[in-house]
Amino acid sequence: MTSMKTSMKNKIAIVTGASRSTGIGTAICRALAGSGIDIFFTHWQAFDEMEGNGLEQAWPEQLCGELERLGVRASQMEADFSNSEMPSLIMDEVERTLGSPSILINNAAYCVPTNFRTLNLALLEQHYVVNNRTTMLLSTEFAKRFEHNHPAGTNGRIIFMVSKGPDANNLAYTATKGALIALIEPLAVGLAPLQITVNGFDPGPTDSGWMDDELKAHLLPLFPMGRIGLPEDAAKTIRFLASDDAQWITGQVIKSEGGFLGK
Repeated sequence: MTSMKTSMKNKIAIVTGASRSTGIGTAICRALAGSGIDIFFTHWQAFDEMEGNGLEQAWPEQLCGELERLGVRASQMEADFSNSEMPSLIMDEVERTLGSPSILINNAAYCVPTNFRTLNLALLEQHYVVNNRTTMLLSTEFAKRFEHNHPAGTNGRIIFMVSKGPDANNLAYTATKGALIALIEPLAVGLAPLQITVNGFDPGPTDSGWMDDELKAHLLPLFPMGRIGLPEDAAKTIRFLASDDAQWITGQVIKSEGGFLGK
């Protein structure tokens, strides 16, 4: 039987949103690189500095070096998803530095608290632009170039990181992630003739550096396995969905939450 690492070697993956050492995007980069996949990742450190979990100035260069020490090629770029040209710019840069990708992991997201009192047009548009407009257009640009650049029968992958739930303080984030869930099934049907699978992945609450002790104490009893999810948990399943072994899985939203009892 062909090993997963052998089947994934010499492939190129795009992973969006790998700005922090403790983030899910970084864990995905590590997992895919460990299977022999060349990695192109994007980051937008301005968000982490102003609204996210803190700026790690040198992290992109450090991650590139770490991935290269695993024996793969790695490249990266800063990507402002509010720029309407960003889907083409990302694809141009990955092709220039590494070649034509066959895997796209849509991990980048915009999330700031919004409830019915605070939600306004500006906040809703910020969530839409990053989580929907640019993410969707990057996916279709990826598919069009895949069709042009890869021989017929080549396997391709598009994976959307999604979310759900009754959090009344995350209206814009949950709504825009829900729009991605609605896209997955019809896009999977449209891209199946190209052998591109399209799936969503919901990791549930994940301790990637944004949780304080109070929130962890609240969430812990909702995990029957006795711990909160880690970025590495998500990365392991993403690695499988990106592999050739997952070719018959498409149009699905995979929940990997450790039995999380929340909704």
